[in-house]
Amino acid sequence: MSASSDEQVEAAARYVRHLGPRPSVGVVLGSGLGGFADALEDPTRIPYAEVPHFPRASVPGHAGVLHLGHVEGVRVACLQGRVHLYEGHPADRVVFGARLLVACGCRAVLLSNAAGGIDPQLQPGDLMLITDHINLTGTNPLVGVDDGVGPRFVDLSGAYDPELAQAARTAAQEIGVPLREGVYAAMLGPSYETPAEIRMLRTLGAQAVGMSTVPEVIALRKRGARVGAISCITNLAAGLEGAVLDHVHVERTAGNAREPFSRLLARWVASAQAVVAPSATADML
Repeated sequence: MSASSDEQVEAAARYVRHLGPRPSVGVVLGSGLGGFADALEDPTRIPYAEVPHFPRASVPGHAGVLHLGHVEGVRVACLQGRVHLYEGHPADRVVFGARLLVACGCRAVLLSNAAGGIDPQLQPGDLMLITDHINLTGTNPLVGVDDGVGPRFVDLSGAYDPELAQAARTAAQEIGVPLREGVYAAMLGPSYETPAEIRMLRTLGAQAVGMSTVPEVIALRKRGARVGAISCITNLAAGLEGAVLDHVHVERTAGNAREPFSRLLARWVASAQAVVAPSATADML
């Protein structure tokens, strides 16, 4: 990420910090999952177009609005929609929003996406905790001149924070929402995968596939943020019986999962605050 891009993120962060209390937990909402943001308490709603340098979201199901507010007493910054590599954005622009969350004060970021289910046991509407990923996008947001923030060579062996993952499991159990687990494979898109590609991904050990999230995870880990992620399984992957590969169907299925997803995410946000609180307290000493 170049110095000029760093300056752009900081300019955006100054604008956002001026509009509301400093958040401690960030949330990124994927296709059709934006309804969670509408339920924030004491909300401040900021269209991406009003945030300096913020890339515009253009895909249906991604409203392109930054929400500041509270969830169960936790200060949250919530990105209602994201931009993608397949829209033509370079990798450093795709992760602009994730970097902005950290610059605004978020120590934990919870990501979500719509994904295709590769594992036959996954069904549309299931929620899957991402435990690891396979990056097949063909790019990485860290390629290029090092920005000097965090390590140059980022260790991704624990990219998905174990404590946040356990917090998600506990939250799901407490509210009675089933939560699957698996590996997420990221592809470039925007075309859906072929049956042969799905067989390849299954052989590689992936349970779900999508077109986002992984660049954000990498960028967040470089900046020291703790990361958790959940996929909403919105369709069966190509070649599986009953597979429907259509974005309208994806949005509809994600919308149908809004209630359990929102309840789980709200409880997870509260748990995430507890996970990062010791670090936040230490920084204040």
